Amino acid sequence: MGEADDGFKSKRVVFVTVGTTCFDSLVRAVDTQEVRTALFKKGYTHLVIQMGRGSYIPTKSTGEDGSLSVDYFTFSSSIAEFLKSASLVISHAGSGSIFETLRLRKPLIVVVNEDLMDNHQSELAEELAERKHLFCARPQTLYKTISSMDLDSLVAYQPGDATPVAKFINRFLGFTDE
Repeated sequence: MGEADDGFKSKRVVFVTVGTTCFDSLVRAVDTQEVRTALFKKGYTHLVIQMGRGSYIPTKSTGEDGSLSVDYFTFSSSIAEFLKSASLVISHAGSGSIFETLRLRKPLIVVVNEDLMDNHQSELAEELAERKHLFCARPQTLYKTISSMDLDSLVAYQPGDATPVAKFINRFLGFTDE
């Protein structure tokens, strides 16, 4: 997967975004050797981590030793180009990041931040995972999710499909359907 017959490996980027928050448990999870190896075995060559306000600093790697190349940054004025160039996105459960990634038709693993109080974001992620638009994980289950994911099982998100999701969220928040 991703390799040509001559052994040349094409660039396949995994982009990780935590948004503007601190989500060190996600950054720690993608920085484990276990997750890096799982991504590499799936044919990914580069890991780019947008770490936000977190204090955990991931380990950089050039990938020259035949492993995953890893780089990170804190913030960018726009992550659109990172999303567009990604072969896989691993994201926090913010609705903006989720829908922007799905609109671009990029495979997506949403990692729920269990440290947030009253975490309505998990409801959105779980609903979209149930509809097979994305994979949903927790930091401690990310390795298992990556190892077992089958990208062919994902169903493309249709932007017109937002009404049922919005109604679900409104019902969850206690608003009545109009």
